[in-house]
Amino acid sequence: MQLHSIHTGLFKLDGGAMFGVVPKAIWQRTNPADENNMCTWAMRSLLIEDGDRLILIDNGMGDKQDEKFFGYYYRHGGYSLEGSLKNAGFSMNDITDVFLTHLHFDHCGGGVMWKDREKKITETAFSNATYWSNADHWQWAIQPNAREKASFLKENLLPMEESGQLKLINSMDSSPFSQFDILNVDGHTEKMMIPHIKYKDQTIVFAADLIPSVGHLPLPYVMGYDTRPLLTLDEKASFLHEATEQKMVLFFEHDSVNECCTLKMTEKGPRLDRAFDLNEIL
Repeated sequence: MQLHSIHTGLFKLDGGAMFGVVPKAIWQRTNPADENNMCTWAMRSLLIEDGDRLILIDNGMGDKQDEKFFGYYYRHGGYSLEGSLKNAGFSMNDITDVFLTHLHFDHCGGGVMWKDREKKITETAFSNATYWSNADHWQWAIQPNAREKASFLKENLLPMEESGQLKLINSMDSSPFSQFDILNVDGHTEKMMIPHIKYKDQTIVFAADLIPSVGHLPLPYVMGYDTRPLLTLDEKASFLHEATEQKMVLFFEHDSVNECCTLKMTEKGPRLDRAFDLNEIL
């Protein structure tokens, strides 16, 4: 089995929204903001190459939204999903499985693209892949609450189902993948799935939005986007202690600087031990 970091691009989000109740004077030490209070974030996917299966975990926001939409999120940088896959030696058609931690637009938007030049018809971007989502989360996303409605975009979701490529995972079932186990968490959104990948006697955790970046390691650093922030606190505490004790490697989806890290226990709780790129452990 081989793992590949797939960088799909950079975007910006409001620093206050990303760090919730934590004051800017504190969070800007790790995530400096621009003149509009916006911080730069990555959209980093993970590709698992195992025999004849190529499993892509999340796929960024894509490029099919209009100029007004991207004006809110400042999508930028020289990375793209297709380009990063090509650099790893693969094409979009090679992907066999697309595993979606959750269905917010910056995690699943790259899975659907325009079919026509007039930008009226969409199609799935991975024509040979099965798309995997959590069954409870899928219902949560297609009938969104007012708080998350702007993050669940029908043009990202419905084509997966209409194509017949969508499969849903029941929360109580074991992982359908031999390559990783799944931790379900509910603080950020309903039934976000966190893959725990066994690789070379290590556990590599795709942290998704449970811990978006190194700057989010301290417990109170919880995003304003989370639907149940107190539950996130409990989920983070449990996960970080286990990750520290078992010497897990955290793979960050949104940290624009740090790709991976390990943790150490301090008097303040689990904190950063060492940050490094994925290819340093492969």
